[in-house]
Amino acid sequence: MAHQAPIAKKLTHVHDMHGHQRIDNYHWMTERDAPEVIDYLKKENEYYDASTQHTDTLKEDLFKEIKSRIKEDDESVPYLLNGYWYISKMETGESYPYFYRRKDGSEEKELLFNVNEMAIGHDFYKLTSLNISPDNKLVAYAVDTKGRREYTIYIKNLETGEIFKNNLEFTAGESVWANDNKTLFFTRKDQQTLRANKIFKYEIGQPASSNQMIFEEKDEIFNCFVYKTMSERFIMIKSSATLSDEVRYIDADLPDSDFKMVQERQQKLEYSVSHYQDSFYIMTNKDEATNFKIMRTLIATPEMENWEDFIAHDPDVLLEDFDLFEKYFVVSDRFNGLNRIRIKAWDHTVDYFLPFDNETYTAFTSANFQFKTNKLRYNYNSMTMPPSVIEFDMETREEVILKTQSIEDPSFDPENYISERVWATAADGMKVPISLVYKKDMKKPEGNPLLQYGYGSYGSTIDPYFSISRLSLLDRGFIFAIAHVRGGEYLGRQWYEGGKMFEKRNTFTDFIACSEYLIKEKYTSSNHLYASGGSAGGLLMGAIINMAPHLYNGVLSAVPFVDVVTTMLDDSIPLTTGEYDEWGNPNTKESYDYMLSYSPYDQVIAQNYPHILVTTGYHDSQVQYWEPAKWVAKLREFKKGSSLVLFKTDLSSGHSGASGRYEALKEVAIDFAFLLDLENISN
Repeated sequence: MAHQAPIAKKLTHVHDMHGHQRIDNYHWMTERDAPEVIDYLKKENEYYDASTQHTDTLKEDLFKEIKSRIKEDDESVPYLLNGYWYISKMETGESYPYFYRRKDGSEEKELLFNVNEMAIGHDFYKLTSLNISPDNKLVAYAVDTKGRREYTIYIKNLETGEIFKNNLEFTAGESVWANDNKTLFFTRKDQQTLRANKIFKYEIGQPASSNQMIFEEKDEIFNCFVYKTMSERFIMIKSSATLSDEVRYIDADLPDSDFKMVQERQQKLEYSVSHYQDSFYIMTNKDEATNFKIMRTLIATPEMENWEDFIAHDPDVLLEDFDLFEKYFVVSDRFNGLNRIRIKAWDHTVDYFLPFDNETYTAFTSANFQFKTNKLRYNYNSMTMPPSVIEFDMETREEVILKTQSIEDPSFDPENYISERVWATAADGMKVPISLVYKKDMKKPEGNPLLQYGYGSYGSTIDPYFSISRLSLLDRGFIFAIAHVRGGEYLGRQWYEGGKMFEKRNTFTDFIACSEYLIKEKYTSSNHLYASGGSAGGLLMGAIINMAPHLYNGVLSAVPFVDVVTTMLDDSIPLTTGEYDEWGNPNTKESYDYMLSYSPYDQVIAQNYPHILVTTGYHDSQVQYWEPAKWVAKLREFKKGSSLVLFKTDLSSGHSGASGRYEALKEVAIDFAFLLDLENISN
C-alpha cells in the first residue's frame, strides 16, 4: 500500500526585488522552532520511515556489513610534536575516540580525553582543535554540542587534570598559544551570521570576561582566523575573502605587541604567508599568476613591492600548498588533475617529484610538525587502494609505509577492482575528466547501475579516493564515478573560474555531459544511473534534475543549497555575505537574474522527476534546514508521475551529519538502501 506523502500548507509570501515578484508559498518553514515547522519535519520523517520500512532489514544488513570491514579497535599513526607522540584510538563498540600522548622514548601512555565519556547526555558531540602549550602542560580544545560549528574552547591542565572554569564561548574552534604558555589567541564568531569576525586574547588565570579583542574584521565579506608559523616564531592573523587576503603578524615571544601588516588587502590579490629564517614565503596570485606562485621577502620589509619570485608561475601547474623544513622545501601541486609532491633542497642540490603511477589517486602531505627532520609524512590512497600513511626520507629517498587502513574482510583484494579515468565533452567543447571504479568481471556489456558523484564549487577538488563503505555498492555490481566538473580546481584555477559567478551553469552542464558520456559508452543507462551530491553538491543535484531529469533514475541530495536567491539576499544567514564572490550578489540585478535562472527551488516545474532522497540536519549552520524542506514541498506540488520524493531530517545534527562513527555509518546505509531498492536488490 502506498503511503500518503505530507502535503505542506501554502501561505503566499512575496519576495519583491528589482521589480520582480517571486511567490514563495513555503516561506513559513523558515520560522525555526515554530511548533508547526517541527511538526511538519516530523511528518516527513514518519513518511520516510513508512515508505522505506520494507528496506529496514537491508539498511541493518548494510550497516553491519560496512561496520564489519572496519577495524573497530584501531588507532592513528602517532605523530611527534615538541617531544611527545600523539595518538587517537577507537575501541570496539564505542563511537568516539580516546586521545593519548606519550613522551618520546617512553612507552607509557597518558590519557588526554575519553570523548565517549564526555559525549554522554549529548545527541551530538564533537571535540576538535587540540592545541598543546609550548611547555606541554596545558591543552586548549574546542567542543560543539549542536553541529552548528560554533565551538566552546576549554583549557585543561595536563599535570593536574583540572579543566579551568573559564571557558571561551562562541568561537570558531581554533586557538594559538603564545610562547609564554599563558596567552591564548582565538577567533570568535558573530552569533547570528556565524561569521568569524573577531580575534581575542585571553590570559590564563584571568576571568573569561577579561578577554581582550585585538582585531575585528568589519568587512562582511571577509572572515578572519589566527595561526602560528611552523617555526613557532610568529603568530599571524589572516583575513580572507574568496578573492582577497590580508595578513598581520607579531613575534610569538611578545604577545602584547601590536600586530604588523604584511600587505594590505587589494581586490583580487590572494596570498598566504609562512616563515623560514629571515624571510616570509608567500603563495600568491600576484602578477596574474592564476595558478599561483611562491615569492619571498625579508621579514623586515614584508610589503608587496619587496616580494621576489621563488617558484615561478606555471599556467599548467596549480600550486596548492607548501611545507618548510630545515633543509627542504616541499611543494604540493597539481598537473593535469593529478596530485604531485615536489622535494627541493634549500642548498639547490636536489629537486625531484615523488613517483605516482596511476590516474585515480590522492596524495597529500600531513602531520609534519617537526622542522628539523629529513622525514616527510604523506598520505596516499586510490579508488582501489585503502589509505596509507607513508614516511619518506627526503635525503635517502627511502620510504616506509607506517600504516595502511585495515579492511576487515578476508575476501577484499585491491586487484579485484578496476579504476580508470575517462573524458567527457562538455556542451562548450571542454573535456571533463571522470574517475571511475568498479569490480573486475562485473562490468556488463549493456551497462551497470552507476552512482555519479559531483560537487563543483569553491575551488574544492574532489580527488579520487578509497571508501570502505563504497565496497557495498561495487560488490553488488555498481560502478562509482566522480565527475570532476568546473567549479572545482581539478584542472587548475581556471577550472574553478569557469564554474562560478556568471559561469556557474557550466558546473551543471558538465555533470550532465558526464552522465550522457557514461550512458553513450555503455557504462550505464538512464534507467540505472544515479546522482549524488551534498551542500553545494546538493545545488548541483537540484539543477541537474530540473535541466535533465530523464537521465537519472534516482538522486541523493544531502544538506542541499537549493534556494539560492533567497539565501543570498538574506545577510543574516551564515555564509551569505562571504560568498558574494562565489555566487554573485543578488542585490544587483544582473546577478539576481543569473542566479534565478538556475536556482533549483525557483526552477521547479511540472515535469517527471527521478526518485529523490533528500537529507538534512536541523542545526545545520551552512545550509539552513528550510532550504531542502521548502524544495521537497515544491517538488511534491509540481512533479508529474509516481516517483518517490523522500525527506529525512536529523533533528539533532548539523551540516556534517551525525557525530558518532556508528551513526554516521547508518546514514550511509540509508543512502545505499535507497539506491539498491531502486535496483530491486534486496540483499
